Parts: sequence; C-alpha cells; structure tokens
Amino acid sequence: MRVDSHQHFWSVVRGDYGWMDAGPALAPLRRDFLPNDYLSFRQRHGIDRTILVQAAPTVAETDFLLGLAEATPWIAKVVGWIDFEDPTHRRHLERFAAHEKFTGLRPMIQDIADPDWVLRPELNWAFDALAEMNLSFDALGFPRHAANFRRILDRHPDFRVVLNHSLKPDIRKDGFDVWTEGVAEIARETPAYCKLSGLVTEAGPGWDVATLRPYAEHIVESFGAERVMWGSDWPVVNLAGGFDAWFAAAQALVPTEMQSRIFGETAAAFYRLS
Repeated sequence: MRVDSHQHFWSVVRGDYGWMDAGPALAPLRRDFLPNDYLSFRQRHGIDRTILVQAAPTVAETDFLLGLAEATPWIAKVVGWIDFEDPTHRRHLERFAAHEKFTGLRPMIQDIADPDWVLRPELNWAFDALAEMNLSFDALGFPRHAANFRRILDRHPDFRVVLNHSLKPDIRKDGFDVWTEGVAEIARETPAYCKLSGLVTEAGPGWDVATLRPYAEHIVESFGAERVMWGSDWPVVNLAGGFDAWFAAAQALVPTEMQSRIFGETAAAFYRLS
C-alpha cells in the first residue's frame, strides 16, 4: 500500500481559510482543490490511500472534510480540528470520533503567537480526551516548538503523535543547526513519528535534492523508517515545484530498502488503516 500521509482539499467559497490572505505569494492556492484534482497524481504515482488534513481552524471544515471522505473511497482518514480552548468542544470530538474515517486532531500551532500555548493547563482536557479516545495528534509547529512538544509528550505519553512537515526547518536561512537537536531529542526520547513532508516549501523555489538531503537524512536516521512517513502536502507543495518534483526528490532521498515503509507502511500503521 502506498499512502500519502498529508494532503489537503478546500473550497475557498467556504470562507474560513484566513491564512490564504497572508500575501500575494499564496495566490496560486486561492482556488478550489478537490478530489478530482488529485486523481492524476494517484494514477501516476500509484497512491492507494491518502490522509486528508485540516486547513482551517473550524469545526465546520472538519465536517466538510468528512463529507469528502465519505464520498471518496481512497481518502482513508481525516485529521480534523476542534477548539482546544473550549472544553465544550468535547462534544464535537466525540461526534467526530464516531466516524470511521476520523483519526485525530491538528491545532494550527504554527499560527498561534504564544509559543507556549500547548503548555497551558486549560488545554489538558483536549490532550486527555485524545488519549482516552485513542485518537492521533498531528503536531504542526516550528523548531522553536520542539521543547514544548517534548513536554507535551512527557505529560501525555499515551497518545499517538506525529510531527508535521519535519518540524519545518528554516532551510532558506540554513537553519539546520537550530532545528537538528530538537528533532533528534524528540526522536530519541519519545515514541513520536515524523512526516517527511513540507521540506520543499521551507526550502522555497530553486531547491534541489542536495539542499534537502541533510534534512531528510537527519529525519530518517533519527526516527528510523518505522516512524517516518512521506506526505505530499499537496496543494501547498505547488508553491515550490509541485507534487511530481517533490515525489521524485523524496524517492531519491529515501534509501530503496526503506521506501516501502516510508511511502506507505508507516502511515498505515500510525493511522491504523485496514
């Protein structure tokens, strides 16, 4: 099974994608991206299943994504959103958890000004609920969040966590040294997984495989193939070369003997795909 562990769909008329207004560089993303737009990649690269990840901080968007998943057999799971600051949102989490294609949550931590947000005691109910319901947690952040993600994992050791986009190293500014130790510590001291995704966006236009290699190698060496999963981050990847270019680069970066795990088996195990 080949699995894309991280992709998005959206319909801009829904109106809850505030991040799209951040500047002209995001203009290529300001249109609808829906299942039919993904079909050519599935066919070209033999992708059997995908993990559909939230892109708006609303419960309504999670309902929208679950609707797409119901109508699309190859969408295996949906990573959704609730308001961690509102304990009444447990009712939404319970409702989502009853859906066979719902897998867990992703708060948009990278967009929250307070780097210590995840440590707020009033959020513990949400982390406890994830563990109680045996749901997954997609950790979206930057290298500055590494220490706090480690603390959350120490506090809540009973739920499944995957770092999104390799914890977004600042490749454009040669941020390897700032990023590397935090990632290595999480890999060494916790059972967290990591997505090999988003690197080309962090590198920006003009990237090449040589630029990405030290970052990819560090992820694979730190976590091992059994805890690394490839993701396209489509359509965001269109900002830096597109799906096909990133897929080819990832195949060049991942040792042949690890490709079955990283391009499928790890995601299938983490997200508990049948």
